[in-house]
Amino acid sequence: MKIRDWLDDRAGWRAVLHGALHEPVLGGASFAYVFGSVLFFLLLLQMTTGLLLAFYYSPSASDAWASVAYLEDQVTLGWLIRGLHHHGASAMVIVAGLHLLQVAVWGAYKKPRELNWVTGVILLGLLLAFALTGYLLPWDQTGYWATKVATGIAGSTPVMGDQLREAVQGGNEYGNLTLTRFFALHVLVLPALTVGLVAVHLALFRRHGVTPHWWRRGDELERRVQPFWPDQLARDMTAMAVAFALLLVWVWHAGGARLDAPADPSSAFDARPEWYFRALFQLLKYFSGSLETIAALGAPVVVGGALLALPVIDRGPDRSPRRRIVPLALLGVGVIATVVLTGLSYRSDAADAGLGKRMARAEARAAQARALAKKNGVPPAGGTAVFQTAPFWRARAIWARDCEHCHAGEKRKGPVIAAGYNSRPWLRAFLVEPSADAYYGRTKLAKTDKAMEPVEQTGRDLDALVELVYAESGAPDVDAALVARGAELFEQVCSDCHEREPGVASDPGPNFAHRGRPDFFASFIADASAPIFFGERNEMPKFAADLSEDDRRELAAWLVWLRDARPEDVAALGEP
Repeated sequence: MKIRDWLDDRAGWRAVLHGALHEPVLGGASFAYVFGSVLFFLLLLQMTTGLLLAFYYSPSASDAWASVAYLEDQVTLGWLIRGLHHHGASAMVIVAGLHLLQVAVWGAYKKPRELNWVTGVILLGLLLAFALTGYLLPWDQTGYWATKVATGIAGSTPVMGDQLREAVQGGNEYGNLTLTRFFALHVLVLPALTVGLVAVHLALFRRHGVTPHWWRRGDELERRVQPFWPDQLARDMTAMAVAFALLLVWVWHAGGARLDAPADPSSAFDARPEWYFRALFQLLKYFSGSLETIAALGAPVVVGGALLALPVIDRGPDRSPRRRIVPLALLGVGVIATVVLTGLSYRSDAADAGLGKRMARAEARAAQARALAKKNGVPPAGGTAVFQTAPFWRARAIWARDCEHCHAGEKRKGPVIAAGYNSRPWLRAFLVEPSADAYYGRTKLAKTDKAMEPVEQTGRDLDALVELVYAESGAPDVDAALVARGAELFEQVCSDCHEREPGVASDPGPNFAHRGRPDFFASFIADASAPIFFGERNEMPKFAADLSEDDRRELAAWLVWLRDARPEDVAALGEP
């Protein structure tokens, strides 16, 4: 008791506590008044989770995505913290909208509460600014491209658009300065403004008190007065608990917050804003050219201006909704229009099959990036460099650029090279029908008088020939007896066209020595027209000048790996 008395004597905490808890609630406690308290709780939750995220986040273009991926996939409950922060923003928008509607229906913007309404509308704007600046911070594909669209719209502002865009993004292009400026806005500028306005908002609220039900007046209000503690506070705490429980359930259901692949300025991406900006996104589809800019800039100004002007437009003393049909009807039309436009936006996306396929590829790309980051870490270059940690990344990138168009797809010119290439089944099918479409069927090698004939051997003898060629690849699991029998058959049926002595020219077919080994493939890629390969009958380009020796060896290792790979193994590597 002495300690409490000592603190009260110096800080006056009892008077502060009494003033906070014993405020009279005219007309009695009600769940209609809980939205402001729930918003304040969600704001504290955002500040707490944001602080925890800041312990791991690195605001640089090279490290931002990696830090978020690490938090999501490797920090204990990191996914939950980020999920609460991300989806908590949506919860705040929902509760803020309900709070605004409740205040409007109750007529709580009327004299003497005009300033409270104005500060509330400004706080709603700051809430959306938080969402906009936070969207970029993960530096993933969605945040990067959606924010680039937003800054592009800001850049179309008359007179000072270019200066505004450059100021926000820190120059002519997106980069480190863009991210650090958005980070500074998100964690310093906007929180300072929000805390200041919340303090003003709460002070004004305490000055004027709760706006009672419009149907209770005079003596009835006085008879139904209840203290904030415990009547209204119990309802507020119940509402906070329900809101937090629903948020937890949603975060658990969603598996945290979405994280796309690292931002790639060189790619194309179908950026979509968060749901609370979808109405504006859909609205812009109905305009083109300069009208789109006017709509993008004008719609928020018109909506915000109308909300701010509501106390001026509706200045009558009567708070009954029946006497305020016009302003409430306009507000209702705005809400309905927002809901309809949002629904149309999602419906349009759902009906776009092409978009669905692109989004599926983007999700697969994101999953690949996160799996690589968790397994191998992210290189110092950061961002998209995470893909370079995938097995055979360099080889597959070269393959996609220089080889795939000839060895995959319907328009290919050469034999199919894919999972299982040079395996026993592949070699067996090749020897049985070398001019099949999957092998030499699309090349000149199948259309001359020197075209390779199918082998006549069957059964065990065919197995022996397959095993001989398979053994040349250096495979460890060979049958020595079959190889020996295959060598005998080779001399009988193959030696007229092929050699097995390393380095010896072979005509008309290639030398089989070490076929399928890294050195063989590296030499073949360098110059397939060499005498030990196809000579003058070659159709494959020479890559000795275009690819370094290291690149050729990387590609050769990839071709060797394909021998024992399955299609699902290749698919699991993802795109290079």
